[in-house]
This record gives sequence, structure tokens and C-alpha cells, in this order.
Amino acid sequence: MEETISQRLDLTAFSQKMWEVKKQIETIIVGQNNVVDLLLTAIVADGHVLLEGVPGVAKTLLARVLSRLIDARFSRLQFTPDLMPSDVLGTTVFNMKESEFDFHKGPIFADVILVDEINRAPAKTQAALFEVMEERQATIDGVSYDMGSLFTVIATQNPVEQEGTYKLPEAQLDRFLMKISMLYPILEHEVLILKRHHENVRLTKLDDLKPVISKDELLRYRGLISKVVVVDSLLYYIAQIVNATRTSKAIYLGASPRAAVAILNASKAFALLQGRDFVTPDDIKYVTPSVLQHRLLLTADAEMEGFNSLRLVNSLIEQVEVPK
Repeated sequence: MEETISQRLDLTAFSQKMWEVKKQIETIIVGQNNVVDLLLTAIVADGHVLLEGVPGVAKTLLARVLSRLIDARFSRLQFTPDLMPSDVLGTTVFNMKESEFDFHKGPIFADVILVDEINRAPAKTQAALFEVMEERQATIDGVSYDMGSLFTVIATQNPVEQEGTYKLPEAQLDRFLMKISMLYPILEHEVLILKRHHENVRLTKLDDLKPVISKDELLRYRGLISKVVVVDSLLYYIAQIVNATRTSKAIYLGASPRAAVAILNASKAFALLQGRDFVTPDDIKYVTPSVLQHRLLLTADAEMEGFNSLRLVNSLIEQVEVPK
């Protein structure tokens, strides 16, 4: 890159906190280092996360562990086919003593919300999250309720079992900063998981976890995003990657300008997690697949040939020239 960049922010306290969070996660979650890095990146970047993986790879457990380490209000929603929007947002009940209607807030009114198996609820229930996730407010009976500055949704879904599920609409998928794929652990990590369960005394319980980072600290760290340096050549690099998704013959619907902004913010957050106050091309290449893979629609021919969004995004990134 042409411009000379030097460290200007003191990230000592931030790095120490993030290190403590990672170490606590490692006491329960074995391996999955890339997933943890991306999840923390999304949290710092003030974005919602969609965790996708087959049953048993610890998607829900990871979300619960992270929520324990943040000293904030936590709520869990188990999405089912019979779940109604009022079960998420809350209901208005007539108060006979006061002769007026009272609003009883639903479980969505929290700071960190785990939405388990989000694709099991019908469209009208999923639509209840549209306004909440985008504007951090809920409008019920004409009254708007603020969700708070920290409001973050971590949703999980199973990509294999499709019976009894409802495909998330593109508008809702676009509200997730990242879609993170949790894969099977490698052999060495699976052996370690078995050892931990065999030696039961070494298992760390969720109830034993104590908050590592406060709500105010996390909000303050999110404010560091605006101070991270991104040179013009990297802005052009991001724009080129996004534009490549719109010109690819294998992609029916490319990424929007919102996706470009998401890549920018995620790159800044990841740079902070690496202890830097400036973005490098590698930061962009690392976060881009998770930011873009759920925002693209492939052509029928590409799908028939066995392509998927993640594979295509990685291919497009390699085709775009990296700034010097």
C-alpha cells in the first residue's frame, strides 16, 4: 500500500479483554478457533450472526458461552413451527384495575439473544425480527420500543435437515453481518473432546463461567471501529470484490452496497482483534467469505455444477488484484 501507516491507538486493554474471552471459550469449546475469531469480530463490529452447522457441533453451546462472558441481559428463543410473532415481541394485555392496556415485553427485549433453529419458524414469525434487527426497535400497536445499543442476535440453523423448516427470506439474511459455518472438528480436536468427557473432572460447567467484559466496556470497544485506518486503495479493493459478485455469470443476485459496508466494518473489527488500528488486505480476505456467502443467489447452472456461495466467493477473491 502506498500510504505509510503507524499504530496510533492504545489497544492494550482491548486486547487483554479479548484474550480473556477467548481463553474462557477454550475451556468449553475445543478447536473452532476460526469460528470464535469470526464471532468475536461480528460482536465488536456491532453485527448479528447466523451460525450454521449440522447438529452436535456446539453451535448453541458456543452462543451460550459467549453470552455468559458478557455482563448483559441474555435471552434464548427456541423457534418452532407453531411460534407466533407475539411469542417473540410480547403481547398487550388489558389491565382491569387500571382500565387500560399494558404491554408485556417478549424475550426479544434483551441485549444478547440466542435464536435457536431460526429456520423452523414460519415467515410471519421470522418477519417479526426484521425491524428489530435492522433498527434496534420494535413497533407494537403503533408504539416504538427501543432495544438498546448492545442488542445482538446470534441465530443458529441446521443446513441439512429441511423437513419442517422455512427458508429465510433474502431480506432477513441481509440483516446478518456474518454467516459462520461450523464444521466437524479435526481428528486431534475430537480426541481432546473425548478425553475431556472421559476425565469428567476437567469439564468446565457453564454456571462456573463469570462475565469477563461489561456492557459498557463492549460498547466502548465498538466505538474504536471509527478510529481504525483504512486507506483508499483498500476501499477500492472491497468495492472490486463486491462488484465481481455482480458480474459473475455463476451468480444470479450479487452483493449490495450494504454488503460492502459490512465487509469494511468487519475488516476493522478483525484488525482490532489482531491488535492493530489499521486494516490490511489479509483482514479483508479473512472476513469477506463469511460476510458475502449468505447474500448471494447462484444461478441454476452453477448449483447443478455443484458450486456453493462460499466456494464462489473464495474464487472471486483470488481473481481480484490485491493492493500493493
